[in-house]
Amino acid sequence: MTNRLLHTPEGVRDIYSAECRRKLALEDKMLEVLYLYGYEHIETPSFEYFDIFNKDRGSVGDREMFKFFDRDNNTLVLKPDMTPAVARCVAKYYMDENSPLRLCYLERTFKNNTSYQGRLKETTQTGAELIGDDSEQADAELLALIIEALKTAGLKEFQVELGHADFYRGLAEEAGMDEDTQEQLRDLIENKNYFGVDELLSSRNLPEETKQGFLRLLEMFGSAGQIAQAKELTTNTRALKAIARLERIQELLEDYGLADYVSYDLGMVSRYQYYTGIIFKGYTYGTGDYIVTGGRYDRLLEQFGKNSPAVGFAIEVDRVLTALLRQRIDIPFTQVSALILFDGSAEKQAIRLGRHFRSLSLPVVTSLKRPDISIEVYRKMAFSRKIRTILYLEEDKETVEAMDLINGSINQIPISDYMIPEVKKL
Repeated sequence: MTNRLLHTPEGVRDIYSAECRRKLALEDKMLEVLYLYGYEHIETPSFEYFDIFNKDRGSVGDREMFKFFDRDNNTLVLKPDMTPAVARCVAKYYMDENSPLRLCYLERTFKNNTSYQGRLKETTQTGAELIGDDSEQADAELLALIIEALKTAGLKEFQVELGHADFYRGLAEEAGMDEDTQEQLRDLIENKNYFGVDELLSSRNLPEETKQGFLRLLEMFGSAGQIAQAKELTTNTRALKAIARLERIQELLEDYGLADYVSYDLGMVSRYQYYTGIIFKGYTYGTGDYIVTGGRYDRLLEQFGKNSPAVGFAIEVDRVLTALLRQRIDIPFTQVSALILFDGSAEKQAIRLGRHFRSLSLPVVTSLKRPDISIEVYRKMAFSRKIRTILYLEEDKETVEAMDLINGSINQIPISDYMIPEVKKL
């Protein structure tokens, strides 16, 4: 039992030392981009009422939620999805707000994935929601925001795949499919399962022309020019409007100078049923899954009493961090520059020397040297923690022994050389 308590449960992990500092630095960099676009930070609780995320709202499945009960026997869940939580928050605090709202967040989400999926059950997401604007300009702004955030994070090679929920729904509507068939077909299309789609449509005795249209849908991905060919697949007004919207977004992204980061996939469908317009996912190499997901959800807020369109996205911070490390892209962060080691009577000098470095925004560790630990042990410890320099203050000496752990040099430097006027008085 003692050994078990030293380990984390399946699907969660500890993050510590340099990796933790890199993650915090990455979060700060991406949030700064959201702030530059005028988005205001919000926080929602880690757990909410179960009904916020129930099946009728189109969020994750019941089995993927961590559920528990409060003292009044209400069913609560750890937050599996940010979008319904933000929708609930907006409906509560901004019910009478008619102008667009720009909100952003940095939160943890919890999904009870099965072990074979290899995904973490607790993840960190940063994202943004633009509420109250149903225009193409709003869609393009969110996509530009994603691209700028990923570029600022340090990624150079990534792609955002863009689709539209109404294109598939328009074809399904035209084919007269029942809801069960639509759901089965959606899963097959999402997995690009050509033979599964062929078999399902054949079993439903659909016209050959309709069947071929869905099969060609699996091949409709690539540039904006390629997806324009999809107009030949249907005369359905809903589906054609979806393509026209994507073409307009392409024009706007060209104005932003970011169109090269976006490709199109009309076969893209989402597991979240609340999406009503554009849907997208972002990918890079070095991680086996998407790093961004999002889309337009114009009717979700209605379920909380506020009739307002919305579009949003979530960046998977942990996956971006993994990708950066595997692509060997450095994430700069503030590191401890020196260890100030001192013998007992040199305590005042050590404290003042530490104040001096911190006044220059240089982080240092100040530590009393234990008599039972040799200098060599301290050297090895500092080196393992990426500390470059040890400044050793011995008793009754007016000099600092400066040890450079990179090149091995040792120099005796007068302590007064380090001090600024207000702390020179020893």
